[in-house]
Amino acid sequence: MKKLLAMMLTASLTFSLVACGGSSSDNTAETAASEAASEVVEEATTEDATEEVAAEETTEETEEAAEETTEDAALDGSGYKIGLVTDVGGVNDQSFNQSAWEGLQQAQKEFGVEVSYLESSTDSDYASNIETFIDEDYNLIICVGYMLADATREAATANPDVKFAIIDDSSNADLDNVTCLTFKQEQASYLVGYVAGLTTKSNNVGFVLGMSSETMHLFGYGYAAGVLDANPDCTIQQMNANSFADSAIGKTDATQMITNGADVIFHAAGSTGLGVIEACQEAGDGIYAIGVDSDQNYLAPDTVITSAMKRVDVSVYDSVKALLEGTIKGGEVVYDLSVGGVDIAPTTTLLSDDVISKVEDVKAKIISGEIKVPSSQSEFEATYGDVYELD
Repeated sequence: MKKLLAMMLTASLTFSLVACGGSSSDNTAETAASEAASEVVEEATTEDATEEVAAEETTEETEEAAEETTEDAALDGSGYKIGLVTDVGGVNDQSFNQSAWEGLQQAQKEFGVEVSYLESSTDSDYASNIETFIDEDYNLIICVGYMLADATREAATANPDVKFAIIDDSSNADLDNVTCLTFKQEQASYLVGYVAGLTTKSNNVGFVLGMSSETMHLFGYGYAAGVLDANPDCTIQQMNANSFADSAIGKTDATQMITNGADVIFHAAGSTGLGVIEACQEAGDGIYAIGVDSDQNYLAPDTVITSAMKRVDVSVYDSVKALLEGTIKGGEVVYDLSVGGVDIAPTTTLLSDDVISKVEDVKAKIISGEIKVPSSQSEFEATYGDVYELD
């Protein structure tokens, strides 16, 4: 359309010049008219070229998205069986195990694989649940949590032709048939700790740990570091519930912290953490909880201000996709902030714009390496001293 207008305007100007004759003043007018016409043509050409480039880019993006969708859709999982073995938290823990199951259900929906899960009531169930899937010729067995590490190693060593994936464990990375799915949970915990430090009115916050282990302490190091970087004067109450499946203990621990002045409490405790959220909710206005693993705001929309997310669902989905593509292999796959493997929860309705802005700034600095979140006891204590008490 712009080209047509430019051509019409040029023709009109040319016709006018011919009609006017050829005096000196007419020559000047002719020159001005020609320049004006040239500018219109040049502008139209430039705009058209820009539109063509934009159209080409849009087309390329659409084609790339279509190719990715087609590629995933082309993966036929018919005949593949994928099994999930939970830890003692159970598949409906509204946290860690549930996220893993949701990822597997998504893989079933998209690829047509057959999926199933077995819940572990006690530690002694891990080996027998894994063995059940082996006996039923499952193609991939996904073990949820570092507590299944020993059972996974034993089964994988005895059955080298069976593929395994285990979440939150790297000790089995030396086995060719075990994919270790690990997360930089200290990064997500740092972010929610930063939120807690900025949000607390009493300069007193809490942390409830599900169980003492090297993996779980990463939550504590990250949280405590984030709190203190945002608010150096803040007190951090800490308790180890020693269970991932006892909400009553979680509620008792959180209630004690609230009594002692805490107004923001973070849990990294699976189903036990549901009791933490309940205690904060019952305490009323001004007392807040921070969830873990998934966005737990829906459990108490006026109480859970954010959550430290670990995309366990994504890691499970990725593992199934790799199995179908024939690219799954032993070793460790790390999910961190830079790839969206961990993050702060998307629900931010209870946070001020100022807090959100500061957290986004901190997030960018973690990704760039400007902020290094401690990932061990020695790294934490080198910067913050002996503040974290549960290791």
